[in-house]
Amino acid sequence: MHVGKKTQKREKSAMTLSLYGSLAFAIVEIGMAIFSGSQAVLLDAVYDSVEFFMMLPSIFLIPLIYRPASEQHPFGYTQVETGFVVVKGAIMAAVTFGLIFNNIHLLLHGGHKVDFNTISGFELFACALTMAICLYFKNKNMSSPLINIELQTWKIDCVVSLGMAVAFLLPIIVPFAWFQKLTPYLDQIITIVLSGFMLPTPIKTVITGLRDLMLWPPEAETVEDIKDTIEPIIGRYGHKNLYYDIVRTGRKLWISVYITFDKDIISLSKFQVLQTKCIAALAEKYPDFYFELLPDIQLNSTDEEKIKESLAEENQ
Repeated sequence: MHVGKKTQKREKSAMTLSLYGSLAFAIVEIGMAIFSGSQAVLLDAVYDSVEFFMMLPSIFLIPLIYRPASEQHPFGYTQVETGFVVVKGAIMAAVTFGLIFNNIHLLLHGGHKVDFNTISGFELFACALTMAICLYFKNKNMSSPLINIELQTWKIDCVVSLGMAVAFLLPIIVPFAWFQKLTPYLDQIITIVLSGFMLPTPIKTVITGLRDLMLWPPEAETVEDIKDTIEPIIGRYGHKNLYYDIVRTGRKLWISVYITFDKDIISLSKFQVLQTKCIAALAEKYPDFYFELLPDIQLNSTDEEKIKESLAEENQ
C-alpha cells in the first residue's frame, strides 16, 4: 500500500509549521532565559534550539522518503528517516543529561533565585501556544515517524510549560517561612524533575529506531495486532499453520505470511482473494505497508529423494 503526493504535501506543510514554531520558541525562550537566569527556561530553550536545527534537514528528507522501492533499494529510503530519528533522539537525550548534571552542580553550590512571577506568566503563555500546535498536528490526522516525534515533542513542551507555570507559583501559593528557604533551589529542582520527565521519550525513540535499523521485528504489541488481524481471515479457509516475517523500516511495515498446505494443489485465485482481504483489513490500521501471502514449501525425505532422482536422470 502506498501513500499519495497529497499526503506528502500535508506532511511537509506540517513539518514547516513545526520548524518555524521551534525557531520562534527558541528565540523567545533564549531571551527569557538570559533575562531571568532560569535554568528551567534554559532547558526549554535548548530543547527548542536542538529541535529547530535537527528539523532543517528533515524537511528535505520528506521527498526522498516517499520514493518507491527499487532493485537497488528494496526497502525504499525509509531507513534514512529511521537513522535521522535515532540521531535526533540521541542528541535530545544527551542534552537532557547535560542539563541534569549542570543543575545538580548548581544545587550543591547554593542554588539560584529567579523572578518566579515573570517566568510563571511566560510559561502559561507558552503552554497555550504549544497546545494550539498540538491540536493542529492532531487535526492533520497523519502518522509517520517524523510527525509522531514532532507531536511528542510539542506535547512534552506543553506539559512542561504548564508544570513550570504551576511550580513557579508555589512561593505565592505556599507563603510559609520554611518554604521560602527552599526558593533558591526551586529553579534547579524543577529543571531536574522536568528533565527526568522528558528523558524517556528520546530514549524510547532511539531504542525503537535501532530495532528498525537492524531489521528486527517491531514491538510485540504490533506483531500481535497484525496476527490478530490476519489469522481470522485466513482461518476461515481452514489454514492454521502460519509463519510470519514482519519487519519495519521507518514508517513502513513489511509483512510476509507463509501458509503451510496439506495438499499439493494450490489455488491461485483463492490466494488472491485471501491476500486482497488481508490487505483491506490491514489498511484500516496501518497507513503504509507491504503485504504478501506465500506458500511455505517444506520438503520431506520422500520429496528430497524424488528431486535427487529427477536431477540424476537429467544429468544422464
